[in-house]
Amino acid sequence: MVQWLILVFLLLPGGYRAEAAADPRTLTIGITQYPATLHPNIDSMAAKSYVLAMTRRPLTEYDTEWQPRCFLCTELPTFENGLAKEVRNPEGGRGVALTYTIRPEATWGDGTPVSTEDVLFTWEVGRHPQSGVANAEMYRRIYKIEVIDEKTFTVFDEKLTFQYNTLNDFRLLPAHLERPVFEADPATYRNRTLYDTDPTNPGLYFGPYRITELVSGSHIVLERNPTWYGREPWFDRIVVRAIENTAALEANLLSGEIDMIDGGLGMSLDQALAFERRNGDRFTVRYQPGLVYEHIDLMLDNPLLADRRVRQALLYAIDRQTLVEQLFAGRQPVADTNVHPLDWVHDPDVPRYRYDPERAAELFAAAGFRRDADGILVDAQGRRLSLELMTTAGNRTRELVEQVLQGMWRKAGVEITIRNEPARVFFGETVAKRKFTAMAMFAWISSPENPPRSTLHSEEIPSAENGWSGQNYTGYRNPEMDALIDAIEVELDRERRRELWSELQRLYATDLPVLPLYFRANPHIWPKWLEGVTPTGHQAPTTLWIENWRRRQ
Repeated sequence: MVQWLILVFLLLPGGYRAEAAADPRTLTIGITQYPATLHPNIDSMAAKSYVLAMTRRPLTEYDTEWQPRCFLCTELPTFENGLAKEVRNPEGGRGVALTYTIRPEATWGDGTPVSTEDVLFTWEVGRHPQSGVANAEMYRRIYKIEVIDEKTFTVFDEKLTFQYNTLNDFRLLPAHLERPVFEADPATYRNRTLYDTDPTNPGLYFGPYRITELVSGSHIVLERNPTWYGREPWFDRIVVRAIENTAALEANLLSGEIDMIDGGLGMSLDQALAFERRNGDRFTVRYQPGLVYEHIDLMLDNPLLADRRVRQALLYAIDRQTLVEQLFAGRQPVADTNVHPLDWVHDPDVPRYRYDPERAAELFAAAGFRRDADGILVDAQGRRLSLELMTTAGNRTRELVEQVLQGMWRKAGVEITIRNEPARVFFGETVAKRKFTAMAMFAWISSPENPPRSTLHSEEIPSAENGWSGQNYTGYRNPEMDALIDAIEVELDRERRRELWSELQRLYATDLPVLPLYFRANPHIWPKWLEGVTPTGHQAPTTLWIENWRRRQ
């Protein structure tokens, strides 16, 4: 009885009532996270990307066919069309000059043209050591930008990489609005940005929709942007509702409070399988495999986890194959590294950690651990192998996985305590500022052949000194890994790059800075009347093509 009372309470979080749900021109979407910030370049969070993809367009991004293409720019630079040229960087190495033109009709929602002034300001913010942007390395690598006119500019990148002509992470900021806020105090800018203090300001957006209403932790309302230059969207109004409890999310769908559930931020696979059996006549359920890597980040500053043998033993001690078979009907493959089998650089011949409790015990013993009277491993200094495991609260599958892992590790002599937090706190504070003490379970969503600089390079460890930029939350430091990432990025020969990727995956699987779990297949759940939604299978959200969504006539 208590469970049902909780569900009823959760149906309308934050007091929001979806009176417009019956309006055929309103689409209400359910997701399990609320963005910790709406700033395009601060923090990395799938919920934020999902919402902002409806309000803006990237200069470039991978499309649904996994190929780079222009969105805000008019033509993708290549060496063949003359818009890309190899140059010598200031140190004499191989760099590249790339010329882009912003779509001439693109304007911010207040009518101000999207211009090269915005490009220069975004670059300034991204390069500032205290701005706190998540992709600072990309901005620092650009050593010069030449303005040709109000819409055209040339970027000078100090590295000629195999992804030389993509600026996927260069997310434009409105200079006419954000510059005064930034210049007042760059060190505290991340806490004062208009994206958080005045998020309904139309001048912050230039996509098909703009944000017109929001209640933190509850919902975000988007309405058509009258200055949008592209195809007119079919829906007048989009409502994104954050319901962190996945059981409540399903109840909201069945009750009609929401129309659909996003695949990357919605039901777990086991829920979706059961849901389809019961409601397949009312909803379309599509299982999209993709570059979504569920794993456990390890706090390598924790002395209990600093020894590689302990990390390897932790992985040998859990039966991931049984876990995915029993919880996900075998639809989600066990991960050996961070590279998905669908990605062309995947190497199947890396070290694997099949369930082997005897091998786990040997490694724990070699690392100096022995069981105490109550069966928990203790080292020579008397420290119990007691670790805290965290994830996003309310995600039923992750919480179930936690409990399964807790039981498996207990058999191996590892004491696991579970402490979960709402997604906006977990990602916005605990993970981003490296406040977790041992284990943080979540998923990375990546683009095809994505070098893991931000998550594995030693220069990308977030700290107060660098404004918490970077995504190497584990604190992993390995010169060999740094060298491999550096080499992969600048290797233009495809076959040689494959070899380097293989070396990286073998090192990753040996060092285990994180514990790989499985690759997710995201279940998208849509009403039968909705058409035009195309899952990508990579980090570009489906909402990047929101103007194609419509009610079937």
